[in-house]
Amino acid sequence: MKIAVIGTGYVGLVVGTCFAETGNRVTCVDVDEDKIRKLKNGEVPIYEPGLEELIGRNSSEGRLLFSTDVAQAIREATVCFIAVGTPPDEDGSADLKYVLAVARAIGENLNDFKVVVTKSTVPVGTNAKVQAEVEKVTDKEFAVVSNPEFLKEGAAIDDFMKPDRVVIGTNSERARDIMTDLYAPFMRTGKPIIVMDPASAEMTKYAANSMLATRISFMNEMAQICERVGADVNLVRKGIGTDQRIGFPFLFAGAGYGGSCFPKDVRALIRTANDHGYEPKIVNAVEEVNHAQKAVVFEKILKHFGGDLKGKHFAMWGLAFKPKTDDMREAPSVVIIDKLLEHGATVTAFDPEAMKEAKRMLGDRIKYTNTALEALDGADAMILITEWAEFRHVDPDEISKHLGNPVLFDGRNIFDPRRMREAGFTYYGIGVS
Repeated sequence: MKIAVIGTGYVGLVVGTCFAETGNRVTCVDVDEDKIRKLKNGEVPIYEPGLEELIGRNSSEGRLLFSTDVAQAIREATVCFIAVGTPPDEDGSADLKYVLAVARAIGENLNDFKVVVTKSTVPVGTNAKVQAEVEKVTDKEFAVVSNPEFLKEGAAIDDFMKPDRVVIGTNSERARDIMTDLYAPFMRTGKPIIVMDPASAEMTKYAANSMLATRISFMNEMAQICERVGADVNLVRKGIGTDQRIGFPFLFAGAGYGGSCFPKDVRALIRTANDHGYEPKIVNAVEEVNHAQKAVVFEKILKHFGGDLKGKHFAMWGLAFKPKTDDMREAPSVVIIDKLLEHGATVTAFDPEAMKEAKRMLGDRIKYTNTALEALDGADAMILITEWAEFRHVDPDEISKHLGNPVLFDGRNIFDPRRMREAGFTYYGIGVS
């Protein structure tokens, strides 16, 4: 099948590459000429495990193409995926100008029946707007489909190739059949393709991410209570996670969630509810708890040093909002760094993948090192923010050799408090006393 994926951001690249991997001919399109030039040369603009290898193989075998010619890609395709950004406005609503601009371009280049798929995360009602935008400029036949993505950064290839489910929102039987055929190679293990109306499909995406964000904020609130009553949130997690009705995923206490999805989608759901006359009490609380949680590590630092951080130097391990990605959007690390600098401290940081992105976002406001241990040299304390696997089993004695002062603020509870204290550290975790 011939496919056009319009937008070569995180979602567009993963979607296009994985469809090419199953034998389709995919053209990924972007107006950014420099990005397309780099992709043609094998330079991948994002870090996602396995993606670079898949792009290289499918490009060399002629199934995956990159282009700036939107019109040609649309005319040649049977299915056109809209995968452009939907940045949040100041009020939390999603900005649909890019989505609707692509819809208009598709309408202007319709030469036969096409399935127009919104892959971008969009508010309820967007597919109706896409339908209207295409109809403004053509009278040819087409169908609009909502096909939300459920990709975890750091595991996106597996998520796409082995999905828990595929959601297809459409009122067109013809589009349903085409989409079902397109996804059939990924569903051989019996996982379901769930067909529903477009509004329900749009809502499913926001509901899923908001539920996962709720679990994170709930555990962070439990951590706050645990610290005050002398309980250990890690043990509490084990105690509730073994209940089959609850389970373990997304029950880790920490420094708060970040990234491109949870913060944006929670706010967009709040905005959607408000626009329809409803105040979502639980989702509002999820957002409020997460906002406050990003300051918790800093508050522990400030208290330890008696409220005075002038002249203090801190080593930070981890900058990305989660492991296996270089994404720093809404990352707790940025919030903590800003607060440290505001209080007169200095910071040296290391992250296995996010250094380039950190330098773009933070510039020379902090220092950077090539190794984790090097970042510790002369620091008054170490701050762990991203739970990269390579940080988990570092010898405490190695950390002590480099640190000027054995003080550790563990924002992800990856170290054993007892072991660190026995090694001479003053240890601060989340939800542990």
